Amino acid sequence: MAHASLQELIAAHADREGPLLPILHDVQAAFGHISEDAMRTIAHALNLSRAEVHGVVSFYHDFKTAPDARPVLKLCRAEACKARGVEALLPAIENTAGSRVKVETIYCLGLCAVGPAALVGNTVHARLTAERASALVASL
Repeated sequence: MAHASLQELIAAHADREGPLLPILHDVQAAFGHISEDAMRTIAHALNLSRAEVHGVVSFYHDFKTAPDARPVLKLCRAEACKARGVEALLPAIENTAGSRVKVETIYCLGLCAVGPAALVGNTVHARLTAERASALVASL
């Protein structure tokens, strides 16, 4: 992680009230994870303890503390998607994904009427069937 780039991300939010979460989101987006070094640097810049920053990072599931090169499929397993059959898709998704694709549970993408739904990057996939879900995972 380039230290200057981290400093630029922190500086971009210096005038905001409550800059921690926006900084963490930017660091995650830029580097794919939030390292211990980045947490220390952010804590120092915001006059927080490293424990406070680590507490926020560890609380939110989207923040990662180590890089992972695998593509991620976030599968909605909220009540509406459960009612629409998301649990029946799991065997097909897991068989296709193996260890090559990371499958994460997410609760509610706001697409309750067109579930089951999944998120890959910033792209939402709705009305998933076992076949469509397998094809999606295979394409990653």
